[in-house]
Amino acid sequence: MKKLFTRAITGGLYVALIICSLVCESQYLFYAVFLTFIVFGIWEFQSLTDNKQKNPKLLKFIDVIGGITMFISFSLLANDSNVGIVCITPYLAYLIIRNIAQLYIQSTTTLENWAQSFMGQLFVALPLSLLNFIYYKNPLLLLAIFIFIWLNDTGAYCVGSLIGKHRLFERISPKKSWEGFWGGLILCVISGIAIATWLNSYFNGPQLYGWIVLAAIVSIFSTWGDLCESLIKRSIGVKDSGKILPGHGGILDRIDSLLLVSPTALLFFTILELISK
Repeated sequence: MKKLFTRAITGGLYVALIICSLVCESQYLFYAVFLTFIVFGIWEFQSLTDNKQKNPKLLKFIDVIGGITMFISFSLLANDSNVGIVCITPYLAYLIIRNIAQLYIQSTTTLENWAQSFMGQLFVALPLSLLNFIYYKNPLLLLAIFIFIWLNDTGAYCVGSLIGKHRLFERISPKKSWEGFWGGLILCVISGIAIATWLNSYFNGPQLYGWIVLAAIVSIFSTWGDLCESLIKRSIGVKDSGKILPGHGGILDRIDSLLLVSPTALLFFTILELISK
């Protein structure tokens, strides 16, 4: 009971923080929340994939700075497309510094160190940085994406716990079931229809079919994103990515859905814009 209570409190605070960062008209709050996710997410990823090689903390620190500069660069570009290539120069500096830093590290796993650093950028920093383009289109659309992710998790857990029998991906996540997957997908689609019918004037999003497609995309790619992170944890034999969130594990355990939802949702909105022109 105590563990369930702790999990509920932590989850509630996490959800409230996300909602506040997107509903409150303050881009600085949005920056603060998602830059925090990047900092802890990259550090957790580096710690997970270190595989007892004792990767120097200096490299982890440089990678964290790299993730921050990527987020800021994408934010500048999303907010003002006229800034052009100037906005990505800080990130180019990270790429240069990271490569040079490896020369001064005495390591027998040089290729692994490089791969670990750049995979962290691709796996954590890039999806979170891409959220800037959705945020500056409409913060409430980004909120809707998070709502679909949370509903997908809820639907999958409830239905899977009650009637889940057929394993979805037993090799990676033994507890996930096809019944849970369909439960999450159906709940997301119903919610998309509800938003399009009664709340679209608030969210200012696409029409009915657009909401249905978006809900389905979030549900499917959220599941795949979760499985990708589970694959990493299973390959190195750990249950959680970290311990920073009591009852939930690490930051990566909370944002794993975004790894694939973020680029796919952005692609969807881009296609919608092209079609509407």
